[in-house]
Amino acid sequence: MKRTLFMYLFLFTLLFVIFQYMNEKKIFEKQENKIEKQRNTISNLKNELLTLKDSLEILSNENLSCNYFTLQGNENAMSYVEKLGFESLEIENQVSEYMYDQNLVKEKNYLIPYEGMNGKMKINKIKFLNHKWIIADFTDGRYWGEMILEYYVTKKNKIELNQISSLLYPSL
Repeated sequence: MKRTLFMYLFLFTLLFVIFQYMNEKKIFEKQENKIEKQRNTISNLKNELLTLKDSLEILSNENLSCNYFTLQGNENAMSYVEKLGFESLEIENQVSEYMYDQNLVKEKNYLIPYEGMNGKMKINKIKFLNHKWIIADFTDGRYWGEMILEYYVTKKNKIELNQISSLLYPSL
């Protein structure tokens, strides 16, 4: 009886060990698969990060190139303005406000050389090219155009604007 009991215990223990082994093997394989998936995901994310860094560098270089013809992006223009005793951002804000305020006057905006056919011509957008020139977009709601202006800010903070050239796009 003792012998059969030990034999049953041995068989039971053997089955238990086999069961534990198989169970642990399945758990181990699942964890290995999970780790492999995470490695692949990390590898894909690293490749995507490198691609994004390259794209960011390209866009950054393009942005620097595009910003060269701006008052804020042109070091020589900023130095010129600072020698006059002004900050470039302050000049941009002051001139922009002045130009947009001309949209609010009841008479024709003296900066725009065209009469509005569909209402009063108003300035929409302004881009400072440097310490001396501005490109402006204007419209009356239906017709639109662009112009180049020359600007000066006197020591008394008086703004002087002179139109250099303009064009009115034909209506389609």
